[in-house]
Amino acid sequence: MADDDAAVSEAGAGGRAARWAPGSQILWRYRENGGTGFHIARPVTVVRDDAELLAVWLAPGTECVKPVLADGTPVHLEPLESRYTKPRAVQRDRWFGTGVLKLARPGEPWSVWLFWEPGWQFKNWYVNLEEPLARWAGGVDSEDHFLDISVHPDRSWHWRDEDEFAQAQRDGLMDAELAGRVREAGRAAVAVIGSWGAPFRENWPRWRPDPSWPVPSLPQDWDRTPAHVSS
Repeated sequence: MADDDAAVSEAGAGGRAARWAPGSQILWRYRENGGTGFHIARPVTVVRDDAELLAVWLAPGTECVKPVLADGTPVHLEPLESRYTKPRAVQRDRWFGTGVLKLARPGEPWSVWLFWEPGWQFKNWYVNLEEPLARWAGGVDSEDHFLDISVHPDRSWHWRDEDEFAQAQRDGLMDAELAGRVREAGRAAVAVIGSWGAPFRENWPRWRPDPSWPVPSLPQDWDRTPAHVSS
């Protein structure tokens, strides 16, 4: 993972984070909804990091942390009605299947993920509605907002996980104000899709990772509290 002193510098009173060079290894994490800890941590390799975009690569086989029920049951196997109320734990696992390219613009309440079929056949974009990424020395943190959007190569799109979004509200994981902001963010993302704005109009589906990049390892202190963050 990126070294704290090397990865972040303080520039004036704003304390803006330095940019990561391509090939740097950082963590992409999500806080648990309704809690204070982290329940998702994915080591990734930086593809691009500038004032316009952070792009990272999640390689196949990467060791990650994911949420499970306290008895080890995968979350998606639990009925929706009790999925967010049963006690949970976290579990180390591997990212199987093809890798994922994640793109995030500073301050934007979503990130765009690209998926491929085996053999680098492009599958789709995935708009993950979330808190704008907060940068820290070792990576970026966010909180997932349940609602998502799938975007296909023919430019068609559809909402995803509307049932989970509704259940999260019923279970008190987001109030009406936050739910309204998430819906507003979703509509803004749909407007970008409709105009085929960045990053959809860009050539990212043809991007390929540097074959010399090693698969990042998951640090023991993957859940450490950042000393300071910036957007």
